[in-house]
Amino acid sequence: MRLIVGLGNPGRQYRDTRHNVGFKVLDEVARRHGGSFESSPAEAEMARIRDLGDGALLVKPLTFMNRSGFAVGALLRYYKIDAADLLIVTDDVNLPLGRLRARNRGSEGGHNGLRSIIEQLASTEFPRLRVGVGRGDTRRDLADHVLAGFEPDEAPEIERAILRAADAVELFTTDGILKVMNTFNAPEQTQNNEDQA
Repeated sequence: MRLIVGLGNPGRQYRDTRHNVGFKVLDEVARRHGGSFESSPAEAEMARIRDLGDGALLVKPLTFMNRSGFAVGALLRYYKIDAADLLIVTDDVNLPLGRLRARNRGSEGGHNGLRSIIEQLASTEFPRLRVGVGRGDTRRDLADHVLAGFEPDEAPEIERAILRAADAVELFTTDGILKVMNTFNAPEQTQNNEDQA
């Protein structure tokens, strides 16, 4: 069983913001497999997908971004799932818009959601899939940027990235993080291997 956690903030006002790309990816995976999100044993919505690998639990924490770790830790313990079978799907302002990068471990990189998960698990040893949302105008406050929506000219690129990230989630459930890294870390246009690691 794999635990796939998309990071975001609950509430309609946050639904289409850059910070909620993780939720969008899980919505796409659930749509493909006929899953629906319901209440869970933690402060999160969860959809159970049985036809992906050995099964997957898609999770959207309802704790707000900077407390995401509480839901993640509770669900790992409740379902007795190893951190190696956890995948965090999150936005990343340090990646160009639409770029995907998978890692099997690492720091929080300034991301409050990842920081909370690392604190709750007392470990950086868990897979994550980051979706580039771009940094935009560096003079703009970062919090304002991630809590804003995408510009109309960015919409096609981020929609394509969400679909590719959903493909990556599906691959993780069947083949694990290393296969995801080898498949999705190269830029889509050139498919070179400069960013694999």
